[in-house]
Amino acid sequence: MQPIVNIAAMLGLQPDKLMLFGEHMAKLRLSALPQKNALPKGKIILVSAINPTRTGEGKTTVSIGLAQGFARIGQQVALALREPSLGPVFGIKGGGTGGGSCQLEPSTRINMHFTGDLHAVGAAHNLLAALLDNAVHFRSGLDLEHRQVFWRRVLDMNDRSLRQAVIGLGGRLNGVPRETGFDITAASEVMAILCLAEDFADLKARLGRILVGFDRSGNPVTAQSLQATGAMAALLHDAMLPNLVQTTEGVPAFVHGGPFGNIAHGCNSVIATKAAAACADWVVTEAGFGFDLGAEKFFDLKCRSSGVWPSAVVLVVTARALRVHGGGDPSRPSSIEEIERGLAHLEHHVQSVRAFGFEPVIAINRFIGDTENELSIIEQYCVKLGLSTALFTGFTDGGSGAETLAHAVITATNRPQPPVRYLYDLNASPEDKIAAVASTIYGASEVEFSRTAKKDLERICALGFDRLPVCIAKTHLSLSSDPAKIGHPEAFPLPVESVRIAAGAGYLLVMTGDIVTMPGLPRDPAAHRIDLSNDGNIVGV
Repeated sequence: MQPIVNIAAMLGLQPDKLMLFGEHMAKLRLSALPQKNALPKGKIILVSAINPTRTGEGKTTVSIGLAQGFARIGQQVALALREPSLGPVFGIKGGGTGGGSCQLEPSTRINMHFTGDLHAVGAAHNLLAALLDNAVHFRSGLDLEHRQVFWRRVLDMNDRSLRQAVIGLGGRLNGVPRETGFDITAASEVMAILCLAEDFADLKARLGRILVGFDRSGNPVTAQSLQATGAMAALLHDAMLPNLVQTTEGVPAFVHGGPFGNIAHGCNSVIATKAAAACADWVVTEAGFGFDLGAEKFFDLKCRSSGVWPSAVVLVVTARALRVHGGGDPSRPSSIEEIERGLAHLEHHVQSVRAFGFEPVIAINRFIGDTENELSIIEQYCVKLGLSTALFTGFTDGGSGAETLAHAVITATNRPQPPVRYLYDLNASPEDKIAAVASTIYGASEVEFSRTAKKDLERICALGFDRLPVCIAKTHLSLSSDPAKIGHPEAFPLPVESVRIAAGAGYLLVMTGDIVTMPGLPRDPAAHRIDLSNDGNIVGV
């Protein structure tokens, strides 16, 4: 690893613009951030994927490898990625910094606490919860209705036992008993606000708009009315500043913000993306899980809010995932028929990319065990669709395994750029916005609203929040809301169970199917394999 001051110098950033966290990590100081309305220098490349298997298809690895490929062919490039959450680190993935020869460094420190951003988000979120319950306890002038409080607490850990809880037990001195629960920090509205805010003024305005519940007259109660905004913003002071690290091959990487793609909006911070675009000619960024989740939200939420727009879209495909979507088992060799059946799933995602005006560049991420025949079938199918493809071998070969992909992306950006295009107009009803995403991106035949969701939508319209965009929380394992429906399901309904108002983030959070905002650990969590050696090294991440 190079000293982080050398990495910053590659982007024209002097040491006085950095807040150092040791030799290899830093935050950009406020003076180093571009002005809110400054035009970006660099072209933004969005990396997404087909619906992954439970262990992922290497989208972060491809993003890092693509950036290293750009650097190897002489281009000035930076990454703009999300921070790992401790939930997946100790859960099923065991880390969130790429893999093989395409990793963020220092990998272990980034996975473990990093610069404390997620802890700051959790502290700010839980401070608001504490102030809220304190107002209920002392029967403040806000006259909060404790049965109409829906601001939960958060924890940066997978813990299914905390999804539902009762607090305030043990007598009058311990508060007012009520039902509540915990979400994972990556699903916090405060995390979404951190990632969408443009500056400190925007941060405070968004925090103040957070809707935490209603009073006994049915009027909304916000963080501002609880006088929580200033203290929350103070806790987030350093967390608002983008983090700068490097890749295995010394490519600068802005790693900042960590909302999940399935239960939040799945994109790194606007501030980090704009900082990268101000410093480099090319910016490689990713959006969480498949195109149906993070990438749709990248366009309809992040781009709409910030004004950024990509110059090309890369879609990551693996033979392993196509095997699953063709009805096969990813742990055993596939039949060619399974791959061929899975290609309908790939084509659906291609059509979704085209809905935003782009022809995706297909990155075929090669895994050990993939056969030449399998890879050839995928490539031939993409060529038949008129798509540019590139075999990616970055896991083993680093940047040299991504040079072909880098050239293909550059070629894609030389085509006439599509106009800015969103899936729906903000003036449409919330029901129509949800239906637009469900039909165009998921392929649903209809949307079924539960009784609770219908009541939520009535309240949303009555309060004037109906012009907000929608952020749909859905399983990442299927185009539908049912993780068991792999492949290309057709004529399925999308069940909407509830709709939450995220007024600070600036969207409506739509809960579908059995989605939960606090994941659980798997039967054999990665935590079993993580350890601290006697010489002080963390192993197993």
